[in-house]
Amino acid sequence: MTYFPSIPDIKKAAATIAQVASETPLMQSIRLSKAYGANVLLKREDLHRVRSYKIRGAFNKISSLSEEERVKGIVCASAGNHAQGVAFACNHLKIQGTVYMPSVTPKQKIEQTKMFGGEWVTVVLEGDTFDDSSKSARAFCESSDKTYIHPFDDPKVIEGQATVGLELLEQFKEPIDYIFVAVGGGGLASGLIGVFKELSPSTKIIGVEPEGAPSMKTSMENNVNTELLKIDKFIDGAAVQKVGDLTFSICKEGLYDMVTVPEGKVCQTILDLYNRDAIVVEPAGALTIAALDGFASEIRDKSVVCILSGSNNDITRTAEIKERALLYGRLKHYFIVRFPQRPGALKEFVAEILGPDDDITHFEYSKKSSRENAPAIVGIELKSPEDLEPLVQRMKANNFYGDYLNDKPDLFQYLV
Repeated sequence: MTYFPSIPDIKKAAATIAQVASETPLMQSIRLSKAYGANVLLKREDLHRVRSYKIRGAFNKISSLSEEERVKGIVCASAGNHAQGVAFACNHLKIQGTVYMPSVTPKQKIEQTKMFGGEWVTVVLEGDTFDDSSKSARAFCESSDKTYIHPFDDPKVIEGQATVGLELLEQFKEPIDYIFVAVGGGGLASGLIGVFKELSPSTKIIGVEPEGAPSMKTSMENNVNTELLKIDKFIDGAAVQKVGDLTFSICKEGLYDMVTVPEGKVCQTILDLYNRDAIVVEPAGALTIAALDGFASEIRDKSVVCILSGSNNDITRTAEIKERALLYGRLKHYFIVRFPQRPGALKEFVAEILGPDDDITHFEYSKKSSRENAPAIVGIELKSPEDLEPLVQRMKANNFYGDYLNDKPDLFQYLV
């Protein structure tokens, strides 16, 4: 291991960050504590002024630049949260910055980055993923002789994120048995490992990634930092094709476990946090809570910290979040339904085929031929997953059934 964050450097970072970032609350979740028979605590990194922990690492790194580097300016690439931390730091320290973001970045994150940076930051939308943006940002950085501010694979950034760990130990005087931390590039996880290996070695740190972007898990299984050729970009704050070399080295040795969570489960967690706890998080911010089910028996009677990493969620994504949650819970189903071309066929389908609690949420029909049956694409929301099989049997028995689309991804992607 070529680099490992030291406690003196992390404490120095804490003093630097104190200029712009207040200590975030550590709050017990009564709901989750009761559900898991544990003391579940939420570290509210979503409550920073830039609404994520990324301000810690970004400000610590940019503050460390020489006067010559500050004059030349900086460049970064980010899926959104690091961009906002960098933008805020540039504005605060009066340093010109160019921020590259993927073209698919939620509009809310782009607008926040511009707002925090003001006249000191230029935003460039480039590529479909963080990795695409990063390549473009590095090329521009080299050609313009500026300093690249890496979102996770940099000692000063890791030490800045590590200050979360120092706060946890100050806020909770009893032993912390487990910490669940979201992993994108691995900067926050690496920082926590640096703190707890030295100050609380019995604490087990569990990294959590999206199922569709398991870059750290894959790398740990291969025992070499591995770039994924394709990832699901939905959980944008934790969707990277390749983690950092420094962070991989640290996480490989320091994580107790590295797990993945399905995107649909994360969506349901987002909805639960909003509806039941009045907490707004982005998809990456819900990863840690979504992972608790997999450790339910292990964490019973233990003290558990879930880090809510950010709350930069675009409200325009709510419909997609709800849709993914329903699909994951097997409550939303899409069919090709073959309607007899006669009056009253739709009324018969609604009255006799649908169950009393079933609801049509999507309907596309076009009569384009003289065939006996005309197909329609129908989306149906159920009250319970157990209602699916009886519904299918009624459709088949009455000659309405055409096909089931949920397990046909090539067709299904056009509906969801």
